[in-house]
Amino acid sequence: MSRLALIKAVLGPIMRLMFRPRVEGAENIPGTGPVILAGNHLTFIDSMIMPICIQRQVFFIGKDEYVTGKGLKGRLMAWFFTGVGMIPVDRDGGRGGVAALMTGRQVLEDGKAFSIYPEGTRSPDGRLYRGRTGIARLTLMTGAPVVPFAMIGTDKIQPNGSGLPRPGRVTVRFGEPMEFSRYDGMDRDRYVLRAVTDSVMAEVMRLSGQEYVDIYATKAKAA
Repeated sequence: MSRLALIKAVLGPIMRLMFRPRVEGAENIPGTGPVILAGNHLTFIDSMIMPICIQRQVFFIGKDEYVTGKGLKGRLMAWFFTGVGMIPVDRDGGRGGVAALMTGRQVLEDGKAFSIYPEGTRSPDGRLYRGRTGIARLTLMTGAPVVPFAMIGTDKIQPNGSGLPRPGRVTVRFGEPMEFSRYDGMDRDRYVLRAVTDSVMAEVMRLSGQEYVDIYATKAKAA
């Protein structure tokens, strides 16, 4: 049994009991081949719930501190996150974004599923913020379709700044695949990158029902 299968077998029933996840539109995720899952990011637990709610193994970038913790808690976090598909990357400094982009590209070129939060960080207030154009570069460089998704209710069971999540109901909603082959060869055109990113974020907004804010979440946090 793979580690992911073990995690789903052991933690799946517990998470279903605590969070009663309703999964909608999972049939929109291709069963094979490269695909980008692009969604909103409300709270830490998003990255724990979504990967165990779908059939495919999905890979995603995470802070390297999630796998370098000490003691029993640190070892358990490392075991869980690497098991569900997290790839640790040092995202600090000027090269962090490039490393994350190149890692995602390699995952997709290997024919796998890659998940990304285009906002780049968790929403500070439950609203949906402007997407960063890495999502557009990935789809245009690899030709992988984008399946938008929305996490709904996770901010209620684990508000920002809180500790352990509390029981509640969450929804993971997937939209129909989006493809951007009409922009082939234009992955360095900033206007195209922005147009592609905005179209993905518009679909995430439709799926989530969130209010949209046309500034970056990092700027809102700093303010």
